[in-house]
Amino acid sequence: MILQRRVFLLMMLLLLAAVTGATANPDVRDGCQERCGDVIVPYPFGIGEQRCAMNANFFLDCNSTDDGHHELWFREDMPARNISLLNGTVTVGILASFDCYDESGRQSRQSRKSWLFNQSISLGSGPFTFSDSRNMFTAVGCDTISMATNKEATSGFGCLSLCTVNATMSKENSCLGSGCCHTAIPKGLKSLNITLQSFRNHTDVLEFNPCSFAFLEDKDSLDLSDWPLSRTPTYLDKSNVVIEWVAQNETCEEARANKSSYACGINTNCSYSDNGQGYRCVCNAGFEGNPYLEQGCQDIDECKDPERYTCHGKCHNTIGDYECKCSHGMHGDGKVGCGGFGIITIIISVVVGVVGMLLLLIGGWWLYKIMEKRKSIKLKQKFFRQNGGLLLQQQLSSSDQGGISKTKVFSSEELETATDGFNVNRILGQGGQGTVYKGMLADGVIVAVKRSTMVSEENLEGFINEVCILSQINQRNIVRILGCCLEAEVPLLVYEFIPNGTLYEYLHRQNEEFPLSWEMRLQIAVETAGALSYLHSAASIPIYHRDIKSTNILLDNKYRAKIADFGTSRSLSVDQTHLTTNVQGTYGYLDPEYFWSSQYTDKSDVYSFGVVLAELLTRQKAILTNESRERKNLAAHFVLLMEENRIFDIVDAQIKEHCPKEDVIGVANIAMRCLNLNGKKRPTMKQVTSELERIIQLSQKKDVQQNNEEAGQGIMAQVISVWDGASTSITCSSFQVDQDLSSSDVEPLVPFKTL
Repeated sequence: MILQRRVFLLMMLLLLAAVTGATANPDVRDGCQERCGDVIVPYPFGIGEQRCAMNANFFLDCNSTDDGHHELWFREDMPARNISLLNGTVTVGILASFDCYDESGRQSRQSRKSWLFNQSISLGSGPFTFSDSRNMFTAVGCDTISMATNKEATSGFGCLSLCTVNATMSKENSCLGSGCCHTAIPKGLKSLNITLQSFRNHTDVLEFNPCSFAFLEDKDSLDLSDWPLSRTPTYLDKSNVVIEWVAQNETCEEARANKSSYACGINTNCSYSDNGQGYRCVCNAGFEGNPYLEQGCQDIDECKDPERYTCHGKCHNTIGDYECKCSHGMHGDGKVGCGGFGIITIIISVVVGVVGMLLLLIGGWWLYKIMEKRKSIKLKQKFFRQNGGLLLQQQLSSSDQGGISKTKVFSSEELETATDGFNVNRILGQGGQGTVYKGMLADGVIVAVKRSTMVSEENLEGFINEVCILSQINQRNIVRILGCCLEAEVPLLVYEFIPNGTLYEYLHRQNEEFPLSWEMRLQIAVETAGALSYLHSAASIPIYHRDIKSTNILLDNKYRAKIADFGTSRSLSVDQTHLTTNVQGTYGYLDPEYFWSSQYTDKSDVYSFGVVLAELLTRQKAILTNESRERKNLAAHFVLLMEENRIFDIVDAQIKEHCPKEDVIGVANIAMRCLNLNGKKRPTMKQVTSELERIIQLSQKKDVQQNNEEAGQGIMAQVISVWDGASTSITCSSFQVDQDLSSSDVEPLVPFKTL
């Protein structure tokens, strides 16, 4: 009898547990109901009694339905379908908004009080927000404008859905506006007012689309096949909406400051939510359970779950972690693996491994050096071919001159060392064809190293051309080439070092400590003219420079002129009178006749030299800017002033004040003849040289006569003695030409004019 009573009592308890859902589940408080229907209700949520929930925000209702089932309610109109502690979410059902029409195109009122249902939802000011990462606002219909705003109407969103035929709704439907549309919702949304509007009379789509719907839906559960265009509304039309929750609307720092209201139990950590609305609780690593219960997070026995927590030896659980020791005779980290070698074997293995590693490293280093050396040789061979080495060899083999063969070929390492790795502090100048560096060779010789900027076929031809031309020239007023290097990435040329820069710098970047006197300008002019005369008529083959300008005239330590940059120069056969080439040169110095005809003659160099003479006389740039900032061509302006007898309007003030006007006029006349637009009427460089020398001779004779009158024959003898000693004085009254003078009976190119 007693046994029967005990069995009956046990059955009643089991029945009561099945009805109420009360259990000893560790995720709920003791004595509280675990579930309502199919939904598990973990703490901080609770049902039945107020103590079962953390506070009133988390208290839920469990009601019985007409068919005897139990249903959990998050709000009075929102059934709860799932609660997740891990994700901090509650999934609820919310009725969709709808808009239906009858055959007349008006809103239908047949079976409902109104067939326009606009939904208004509010989660209050508590710890709940609509999840912006999980939910998507969706509208279904063929003429539907759906809008949604929050309660305060401070933010809104919506979408437009159109279609003219019955669109098929499916889970795979992209929902891009044909039959349906969707859009994201803002972060932190706590209330929602959904409105629907049809913008047509609806009669043209009524047959297959009597109603339009708008709703919020969990993206993971959204299936558009549940929302066909032919659907009509019922009170069962509820979508799954994910609501995010936090323990409290505070930061972790604020929550920890008040221990009485802090929601996290022991062995937990506070985590600020992604939506920025408050904090949640999570168990520490090595613990599992409900972090909102005081003792909810319990230590995990990792040894009982070897699939998740690997151990190759003996496993021993610890609080929040576990230890794994290898068995006797084994070694290693048991969590990673255990080895079976003894200590002697280990020592031998280590020694062998170290020795083997050293041998491997030494062998690898040796092999690397061999491969690098071979790679370097192949790379140098590639650069040699790429930089025109074969073309240079062809020039060497076909040349009758010995100068080319005597040109030294430098290695790339020599020039790297000479220029300190092409240090930017060694740069002497930069131009269109390359950069020039100052360097010092191993024997102490100072050189200039020109490093090309490009390696196109056209530039290579100019590079090889410069090597060949300069190697055949031996004239003191032309920069001497010492050698070249073709095995570097770009071609390199090595010249004698010219210390005092370019004529351009002395003319246009005036040096107050060392100004250019009239005598120095005449000296530079006659030396430059002599060098060009040599190229045109005295060299073994005629050579046209093709880029005469003040930046290509260098000044050595005695301020003697040196012509440089022969990259565009060309040599001619004896019977040639001109070159027909693509027009190239420097604007302001370019011969207009060459520009029009593409035929370059020796008179084209004469024109460019005429511009340099004009620069020497006026100290103006080839392209000058007047006071109104208009750009003018110096050559044209110079000729115009000469024709108007106003040359002294532009002559440099230093010349105008200190030197004979007749000498200035004589040089100006030569420049004007050189700048004649008709090349046939220009003088040759030989004639220009002779006339400049004649001006210098006449100037010297005047100085001698003046000195004789003032000091007599004795002083004159001393002056002649000084001349014979190659004086380098640079005053107007005593000037010595460092050049072999032509005979004094050479006729002037143009008669002197008095302006």
